[in-house]
Amino acid sequence: MITPAAAPATVNVERAFEFAQSQVRNLITTDPDFFPMFTENGNWRHQRAAWTNWCEGFLPGQMWIFARRTGDSWWRERAEHYSQLVEERKHDRNVHDLGFLFWSTWKRWFDWEGDSAVEERVITAGQTMGLRFNEKGRYLRSFVAPESTFIDIMMNVGIIFYAANQTGDADLLRRVTEHCLTTRRYLVRGDGSTAHEGIFDLDTGEFLHQSTHQGWRNDSSWARGQSWALYGFGTAYRLSGDRRFLETAQACADFFIDCTPGHGVPPNDWEEPTPKSAWESSAAAIAATGLLQLAELVEDADAATRYRGAAHQIATTLITPEFLAIETPGWQGILKHGSYHERNDLGVDESVMWGEYFFVELLDKLLGAPHAAP
Repeated sequence: MITPAAAPATVNVERAFEFAQSQVRNLITTDPDFFPMFTENGNWRHQRAAWTNWCEGFLPGQMWIFARRTGDSWWRERAEHYSQLVEERKHDRNVHDLGFLFWSTWKRWFDWEGDSAVEERVITAGQTMGLRFNEKGRYLRSFVAPESTFIDIMMNVGIIFYAANQTGDADLLRRVTEHCLTTRRYLVRGDGSTAHEGIFDLDTGEFLHQSTHQGWRNDSSWARGQSWALYGFGTAYRLSGDRRFLETAQACADFFIDCTPGHGVPPNDWEEPTPKSAWESSAAAIAATGLLQLAELVEDADAATRYRGAAHQIATTLITPEFLAIETPGWQGILKHGSYHERNDLGVDESVMWGEYFFVELLDKLLGAPHAAP
């Protein structure tokens, strides 16, 4: 079980935030317009496969955080430039990750400036995501197959809720709500653990079975999927007000806290007897920032204290040199010991770009970042 802790010292958080800026600055000045996914031996540029095209929003997302916190016009210019490089993806129907692409970039841009032309990109991306809905099964299909849905999609539903709310589109709101309820019913287990994938019968819509691509077994618990769920269901509640989603977020959060070692960083899968790496730091970073969100959403003071204390313990661990690459010469990433795809041996015990983004988001929250407007 994660040991609850007080917030890490501000000076240590600021040191980590400054280091994150230096690593990103080095990346985009030495390799401009390059969108890496994971490192190989600590290097972003390599020839390993990507599996899918889903995380180009995370690098500019960090730039928007840097720009807003520091007021540095250089970061502001770079953030806008890199966001424009992904703009055409607002019509991309080949992936289920448009929330990752646009919530971290164009949504942060809009929240800062309030430009309706910027918001239009966010709304369009949300509407495009809504086109993935399978009416018979009542789910948003994953990128791998029409009969498949992923727990990861819970981290992308926010952009659909936003598009539906801003346009008053009742049918879009119905679709995203039904997807969340389907995920809640079939991918979240009774103990609060989650499955990576659900498979449905395309003819009838009947749920067939749980599966996994990145966990140890179909019936085990993949840590990053658990993080996506606790953060994503919290966001779904924040944007919908549906208390069923808050209850699910809490169940997922409680499982994460109870199953993770005291330091706060889980393995890739809690049930795997001999994991390739003892740690999956990106799952920890996602969970920590999701737990801080959850602490603000729950009404029970004891639950809020539990979630905040667990997030603080994770952050305290991640800003140590074991995880922060500040004392690892030549390492190009920010956060070590992340993992992308253990089954395919991709990015295992490396830096991963979503881990970088959610770690920077976590640091920003710890330093007093304003919450996104509901």
